[in-house]
Amino acid sequence: MAPKVLVSDKLSETAVQIFRDRGIDVDFMPELGKDKEKLLSIIDQYDGLAIRSATKATEKLIAAATNLKVIGRAGIGVDNVDIPAASKKGIIVMNTPFGNMITTAEHAIAMMFAVARQIPEASASTHAGKWEKSKFMGVELTGKTLGVIGAGNIGGIVCERGVGLKMKVIAYDPFLSEERAEKLNVTKVELDELFARSDFITLHVPATDKTRGMISKENIAKMKDGVRIINCARGGLVDEAALADALKSGKVAGAAFDVFEVEPATDSPLFNLPNVVVTPHLGAATTEAQENVALQVAEQMSDYLLTGAVSNALNMPSVTAEEAKVMGPWVKLSEHLGAFIGQMTDEAMKEIQITYNGNVSQMNLEALNCAAVAGIMKATNPDVNMVSAQVIAKERGVKISTTTQDKSGVFDGYVKLTVVTDKRERSIAGTVFSDGKPRFIQIKGINIDAEIGEHMLYTTNEDVPGIIGTLGQTMGENGVNIANFTLGRSSAGKGAIALLYVDEPVPAPVLKKLTETGMFRQVKTLHFDVA
Repeated sequence: MAPKVLVSDKLSETAVQIFRDRGIDVDFMPELGKDKEKLLSIIDQYDGLAIRSATKATEKLIAAATNLKVIGRAGIGVDNVDIPAASKKGIIVMNTPFGNMITTAEHAIAMMFAVARQIPEASASTHAGKWEKSKFMGVELTGKTLGVIGAGNIGGIVCERGVGLKMKVIAYDPFLSEERAEKLNVTKVELDELFARSDFITLHVPATDKTRGMISKENIAKMKDGVRIINCARGGLVDEAALADALKSGKVAGAAFDVFEVEPATDSPLFNLPNVVVTPHLGAATTEAQENVALQVAEQMSDYLLTGAVSNALNMPSVTAEEAKVMGPWVKLSEHLGAFIGQMTDEAMKEIQITYNGNVSQMNLEALNCAAVAGIMKATNPDVNMVSAQVIAKERGVKISTTTQDKSGVFDGYVKLTVVTDKRERSIAGTVFSDGKPRFIQIKGINIDAEIGEHMLYTTNEDVPGIIGTLGQTMGENGVNIANFTLGRSSAGKGAIALLYVDEPVPAPVLKKLTETGMFRQVKTLHFDVA
């Protein structure tokens, strides 16, 4: 029997035809995504679900989807899909992360032109029968400094377009290597320098704990007088109220926003201010982009349903069914090793070195590499998945090298991950025990045996008396329960580490108290996806 796919959002007829041409039984119901109850009543009939943003693949819907094998999202955002629920049911979630890059980058450039020349206001004035040439004095882009925050897929295209406009382009991105910056013909800078030098600032980063509110009142104060700010990335990156104040005072000369903290945006502090250009999240809204992502998702879903090939999956590596049974714990270990390195590293990475020792060296190393690199990249870009991770790393000039070794030491197999930056090397190793649980076995060359939990506290210190007591007492006094406590040291009296598995994230005030004791060189709270 042919696989059966439901298209519940508005995909192009060409994409629907791809399913049919590949021998898949497809039902095209583009309005069904808005009817939750009807969708819930029929979803158990389908092997695949192709959607855009209108359909909400909730935990309830996924629970009712007894035959569903794959959800394909035509586009990059998957906020409307409960990925953990899908993963638990063995449903693959795919997206199309590269289909709308050019369109979004072009929209940012268009918004920059619009705010530089006050085009929307001048157009409205002229339509009203006025002729106010002197009122709309603009500025040239040529020779101005463009600050690009985030030089990944979309940001990289904006950099190239900015160079083409004869602008001086500077970029901030923790993962941007000097080699990649040179190829883009941009100057790599720290964030404060970007704020101080830029005439125009455009954002191209995901919304994470590190990036939310990054354009704050304090950071606006560091910018040039008369700066113009463009955000076509994610809502919440900019403190809209603080920006509104800066626009009113004249500190900021103009702003162009396609995204807002609350969407649909029916009200914002930025609305109705002079020289503020706003659009309703149109970054990916071109005929070409919508067609591209629709065609891509149809091809990807067809490949999986007919051949088992996996592309752009957010919740599984590219491995066969047979490999998955053996590799599952090692994939999770590789993710955890990468997540540790990613959360500990704020500098641009030059190289990622992955060593496979013993029995793991005979597995599908490509999938394990993807898992490790994705773990690293997710620290700053949660949209990264196992398929796109290495592509993104390569685009940013990060070299990935793999080494295999015969069994050495006490473990039947282990994985060691080393990241090289201009300033240091950072390494961590782990293995999978016979119970199938991943463990950290070495950090910074120091041997340990650490269970991996969702929330962990990592510290470094000199090997002196009182460390255990200070950690235990501070956690206890502040109501943080310790599930597991692991210590390691290089040698007596030398460098030492502690890794605590705790029941909940350690609050910032507690981290501050530990730092203020003067006993720790480094105090860091970490998070791992152990689901």
